[in-house]
Amino acid sequence: MKNLKKQRRIQIIALATVALVLSTALIGYAMRDGINFFRAPSQILAEPPEPSEVFRIGGLVEEGSIVRGQGETIRFSVTDGGGIVPVTFTGVLPDLFEENQGMVGTGRYINGVFEASEILAKHDETYMPAEVVDALKEQGVYKAPEG
Repeated sequence: MKNLKKQRRIQIIALATVALVLSTALIGYAMRDGINFFRAPSQILAEPPEPSEVFRIGGLVEEGSIVRGQGETIRFSVTDGGGIVPVTFTGVLPDLFEENQGMVGTGRYINGVFEASEILAKHDETYMPAEVVDALKEQGVYKAPEG
């Protein structure tokens, strides 16, 4: 009888371990496309990511770089003071998107150009995403808002 209890306990522990490993694998598989890493322009230029990698870029829209093309395609450059990365975006930009303002984009870096699928801009006069502030501080370019 005692041997049967021990065997049953081992079976339950083995089954729980298999269930834990399986659930961890399923969670990791489900999240593989939902995790986007943030990179500053100088980081992208120093270590270019693979064209298949989706990530977020953030910085300031370079002054004089916004060029509207055919249809809804917009080209501009993003800088953190240490590097400049050209960006293309097809779609409608946020109303508050403008030069010398903070932005964050999601997309891929292909052939030296960041192809954005989504662009986010600041939502008031003083807001800038924390990731962008950190990258700008690292480059020594960040200026704290007045007031």
